[in-house]
Amino acid sequence: QVQLVESGGGSVQGGGSLRLSCQASGNGFSINDMAWHRQAPGKERELVASITRDGSTNYLDFAKGRFTISRDNARKTVYLQMNSLKPDDTAVYYCYAKGEKIVNVEGARVVKDYWGKGTLVTVYS
Repeated sequence: QVQLVESGGGSVQGGGSLRLSCQASGNGFSINDMAWHRQAPGKERELVASITRDGSTNYLDFAKGRFTISRDNARKTVYLQMNSLKPDDTAVYYCYAKGEKIVNVEGARVVKDYWGKGTLVTVYS
């Protein structure tokens, strides 16, 4: 199996910062795009930021200028640095990875979506 494990969530005062980490583990897979999503209480899950394997990034409007996504391919880890946090940023943050998994001994591969279980970020005023 492939697992994504997030860490770094917690409670922070408005204007503060947090750095989230997510590491993929398992055998027989490679990671391509990675992203962070979030789901606020009573809201639908939404994309926060994404990053390709070569480092190209994309941010949703609410994250531009405040959040930075980065990755370490050797460690199969993606990070989200969050600055100038606001109460509206309160949510469970989920790590996402699009990978290719080797599914048989002949080396055939299939595209797979992987999700972490989430880490809670609470921003108080």
